[in-house]
Amino acid sequence: MRALLILSLVALTACAETTQAVDGVARKSAKAAVAETLVTRFPMVPKAAVTPFSDCIIDNASAREIGEFAKDAVIGVRETTAVLVRGVLERPETQSCITKAGVAALTA
Repeated sequence: MRALLILSLVALTACAETTQAVDGVARKSAKAAVAETLVTRFPMVPKAAVTPFSDCIIDNASAREIGEFAKDAVIGVRETTAVLVRGVLERPETQSCITKAGVAALTA
């Protein structure tokens, strides 16, 4: 019984590590698509602020939205990508993050 418990804990730990790795890859891909979208579809975003803005968007996107962004990193940025970015940008949490990040990026 004890061995079964230990095996279960080891399996859960391995599963959690795999999930984190997959999430990390998805977020990295999603961030690339968001950055490309900001550069190509949102010219009012200063180049120095693209990375901080991308971070804020990814940090405030849902798992489904991150999956959509990651898919767009593979198939290419489209108008639907811009619409999704705009939706995440409009959230109060994203706006707060961007305000903080944008000021820091522009003064660095």
